[in-house]
Amino acid sequence: MPPPRTTPQRAKALRHRLAELRGPDVPAKALDARALAALAANPGCSRRALLDGAGVDKTRLASALGAPSAFGQSQFALTRGNAFEARVKADGGAELLRLVREKLDPGAEPPERTYVPDLSAQGPEGRTARTALALREAVEAGGWTLLDHPMLALDVAGSPAFLEPDAVVVHPDGRWTVVEIKSFPMLDGSADPAKVGAAARQAAVYVLALEEVAARLDPAPEVRQRVLLVCPKDFSNLPAASAVDVRKQRAVTARQLARLTRVEEIAARLPEDVCFSPELPQERLLAAVEAVPATYAPECLSACELAFHCRERSRTEGAVTSLGRAVRAELGGLTTVEDVLAAARGERGDADDPAVAALRRAAVLRAEALADAAHARAGDPREAACR
Repeated sequence: MPPPRTTPQRAKALRHRLAELRGPDVPAKALDARALAALAANPGCSRRALLDGAGVDKTRLASALGAPSAFGQSQFALTRGNAFEARVKADGGAELLRLVREKLDPGAEPPERTYVPDLSAQGPEGRTARTALALREAVEAGGWTLLDHPMLALDVAGSPAFLEPDAVVVHPDGRWTVVEIKSFPMLDGSADPAKVGAAARQAAVYVLALEEVAARLDPAPEVRQRVLLVCPKDFSNLPAASAVDVRKQRAVTARQLARLTRVEEIAARLPEDVCFSPELPQERLLAAVEAVPATYAPECLSACELAFHCRERSRTEGAVTSLGRAVRAELGGLTTVEDVLAAARGERGDADDPAVAALRRAAVLRAEALADAAHARAGDPREAACR
């Protein structure tokens, strides 16, 4: 069941509260699809949900905490990616539309004429409204339409997230396709599976946002569940494309986003003086961050700017989450390493608990293995000679 819609009064109060959390005169950092996909991958983390919903710059926050993040694209990669995207969209997107037709809609008429609407407007809300209008007009007009960097909105934990896909194509039959343009190479028709998977998760977020726009039209246009991934061909600057089915990623992302605790609920549980401005003293920032519970896992290291800080705190507390989600799931109610070791020694825990029973059995097997190894060394003449 979708969350209840926020009234204008509550929305205004929430925006004011989130601005207070960011700090005075601190601009909000936009939540992009990459960050949104990472947030959906860890829906139990209230800390990330609140910081992203409030538009806090987690890179600056991590540096102010003394645990700077160590991931992100280099300036060279950004420049190369922008140059490749400009080439793909050159001449009114003629090559891009040719690839869309070839890979996704070969039965459609060739894109001899292309309409590229002007999507400029004031602010993200204005651009979102202009994009929705352009999509509706494209469906009514028929033919091929290319929307270059449209703006979409998606409700995330009760707060709107404005998303900007590389492109959206409207087909002559009125269907919509998301286009993802990446700078990693496609060698012999295939690319790095890990990078393709990340691109698919990002595109799935755009598909969800597009579906919300389509649902407001009558009849609702179909949003294709196969997106077009465009990459450089064999390390050249020539584009190659592949159709990627994102139905699974879309379903997972939708389910995880629905599980997110609403931002206003998290903010309501915080003291009034909590603020995440990077200009504050480190001690106050640390107290503010620790006031919001986190759910750390090793996967956060490749997805969240605060991962190093959260990992250090998790290790200090002896939390089993630092060992990975799979281990955490197997251990049931044992939440710290100390609890696990005590259960293995028979000092704590219910013997009927499967996790406790497995730990005690493992401890017995380990003790037997160590004893056998010690006896073997004692009876080995080579060991005696060494002594």
